[in-house]
Amino acid sequence: MSRADHSDRARSLARCAVLAAAAAVLVVLLSLLRTGPLIILQGLAGLAVCAVGAWWFLAHRGVVRVLGGALAVGAPAAVLALFLYGGLWFTAPAGVALWAGALACARGALRADRRPERPAAVRPGRPPRRPVLIMNPASGGGKVARFGLVERAEALGARVLLLTPGARTDVEELARKAVAEGADLLGVAGGDGTQALVAAVAAEHDLPFLVISAGTRNHLAMDLGLDRSDPSRCLDALTDGVELRVDLGDVAGRAFVNTVSFGVYAAIVQRPEYRDAKAGTALDALPDLLAGGAGERLDALADGLPVTGQQALLVSNNPYSAADPLEVGRRPRLDGGELGVLGIRVDGAAQAADLAVRGALSPALTVLTSRRVEVRAGAGADSDSAAASIPVAVDGEALTLPTPVVCTLRPRALRVLVPRNRPGAMDQVPELNWRRIATLALDRPGPGARA
Repeated sequence: MSRADHSDRARSLARCAVLAAAAAVLVVLLSLLRTGPLIILQGLAGLAVCAVGAWWFLAHRGVVRVLGGALAVGAPAAVLALFLYGGLWFTAPAGVALWAGALACARGALRADRRPERPAAVRPGRPPRRPVLIMNPASGGGKVARFGLVERAEALGARVLLLTPGARTDVEELARKAVAEGADLLGVAGGDGTQALVAAVAAEHDLPFLVISAGTRNHLAMDLGLDRSDPSRCLDALTDGVELRVDLGDVAGRAFVNTVSFGVYAAIVQRPEYRDAKAGTALDALPDLLAGGAGERLDALADGLPVTGQQALLVSNNPYSAADPLEVGRRPRLDGGELGVLGIRVDGAAQAADLAVRGALSPALTVLTSRRVEVRAGAGADSDSAAASIPVAVDGEALTLPTPVVCTLRPRALRVLVPRNRPGAMDQVPELNWRRIATLALDRPGPGARA
């Protein structure tokens, strides 16, 4: 498809988005003429009550938790019943459908209009001759065996090192030994924590690194555009691959490829029962961490800017596209040279309601970028020993690190070998920009646009 075709498609989708958004607003206005503005206020109140209920459910135990759960479920149902009773049984779904269509068209227009932001792919001079792949058979519920990754990798000339399930293995030392024995590529079929350890060795020796999407969530594989439904397709890079230069995060001298979490989530991950019962462990721990005061607040400096009293802090290798803490989304690029910083501070049900209604505009949320982030226990730490170290989750792995914990980036330090054809490479969701949508919708093709 030519650039002119892309422009025409972007223009058409932008006009559809504007028309659908205008229709959604018109539907709401017509509804208000019949029912009055009170019903909108009632809907916002229902959303706030739902957020308060969710806060009580997470931050308390016993009767208060039961009441919170009832509110969290009952408030949306009550709002729906109110809308139906008020005669919005048709206009409410129509408005929602039109707005959903407007969002879909807007994102499609931005996809068609955008210029590539991903780092330029460069073909390696030759395929690796002695690739070594480290595979965790237990990762992702047994994806290594299910997709025949060992057999396929060996058929392509790779040497496979299988980790023993249940045994503690020094993966970093295993990778260093492979390099000493002549490996010219290192790869991992496993979780992002294992990916980070081996990536650090690959970057240290300036070797290509291969990501195989055999983990549970595969955040790095997703942002690289790899096929997460069939990890065997990642092995195509061994014979028909291109190379990307991406950033590698550093936290207290340890590499990370995705995120470093501090605060509530990091404290939960520390619990030994978390791996076997994630939801139950979180529900049991959250009341102490959120309302009981057991979880220490965090203070941070992001390029010298103070971020104080946070309950949770997430530092990412390049910023994520969404600021909503419940929908972290994807990273549009991995070579931007900046850390993403997301901080959350909710002091009670009122702030939880404000966060639910205002989203990224709420003061409970801090979103910024930085080249250096320094984190330490907040001023309310109970003792010197508590302030001396804090729990940290590095790519989901539980650690305890001495403070201050410093996060930085090594720009384009990692050579990543990926298949030439990546199904998710062009599936990045661009940040919604209605000003750009309006500009596209009003734009007219110039003379000779299809020449």
